Amino acid sequence: MNPLLEREKGLLELERRIEDLRSASEGKRIDMSAEIASLESKYRQVLAELFGSLTPWEKVHMARHPRRPTALDYIAGFDAFDELHGDRMSRDDSAIVGGFARLGGHSIVAIGQQRGRDMKENLARNFGMSTPEGYRKGERLALLAERFNLPLVTFVDTKGADPGILSEEHAQSEAIASSLEVFAGLKVPTLCVVIGEGGSGGALALAIADRVLMLEHSVYSVASPEGCAAILWGDASKAEEAAAHLKLTAADLRGFGIIDEIIPEPLGGAHRDPEGTVTRVLDRVGALLDVLETYSLRELLDARYEKYRHLGSWRDAVAGSDGAT
Repeated sequence: MNPLLEREKGLLELERRIEDLRSASEGKRIDMSAEIASLESKYRQVLAELFGSLTPWEKVHMARHPRRPTALDYIAGFDAFDELHGDRMSRDDSAIVGGFARLGGHSIVAIGQQRGRDMKENLARNFGMSTPEGYRKGERLALLAERFNLPLVTFVDTKGADPGILSEEHAQSEAIASSLEVFAGLKVPTLCVVIGEGGSGGALALAIADRVLMLEHSVYSVASPEGCAAILWGDASKAEEAAAHLKLTAADLRGFGIIDEIIPEPLGGAHRDPEGTVTRVLDRVGALLDVLETYSLRELLDARYEKYRHLGSWRDAVAGSDGAT
């Protein structure tokens, strides 16, 4: 059950009433601005009450919202984009899109995981779940970025890698492992934005970067809540409980140092102002590229190594000792 559906029903009714009043007042002498302002004020109040504090499970549904901006929406915000296809070994995987792009003063290579908005699009994009051919395409594009000395920007949004038998036969795990190796050693600035759902190794394969950002209501975890619940309790219906334990929200991951920055979303989620969200994300991407491009290659690689070397470090709370492991 989607816990956000009931919340949004009341908002949709208010939105309709506001729109009806605006339509009725257009071209007429009746001034309804006071009534419209009152409803808009109530709308903002209800929005704050409903979405001011979301549980991890509610954030999972926010990250999966069908009207949330997708990778192609962000790519459409570039000044230019030339898509490239295929892994040069087998076929093209439409769950991953990528190519050369222009963002402000930066020439870059962009890669994104693309899911659909309806069943037809999702079937065409395999619900954003990449096959080995998709990860090999991503790896090919990353190496092109290195060859032409261009920064690499990735947009992560997937439940996970494709779990089908054919993907296993085509060496899914090897494709992901190879992608991790390549991304870790790229000799160009790299930046990743988790724009929706970052699920397991399917997301991690494109998420090794110098800077990892997350939208406020995105999630990023080792497994989906449903998958975790099925593994731990043999009951996928306990997904809400699993979500609370997985520590998958942007705030959790920022606290652990796994991501570097949280990009705020409009109240009620990115889908309530997709154009504004896209602009905010791309502005931040451009600003961070300015910073990363000031690093020398040696500084860049050393900082990346230290970043990932220290993930998961811990300290013993032993009397008289503060040694780190």
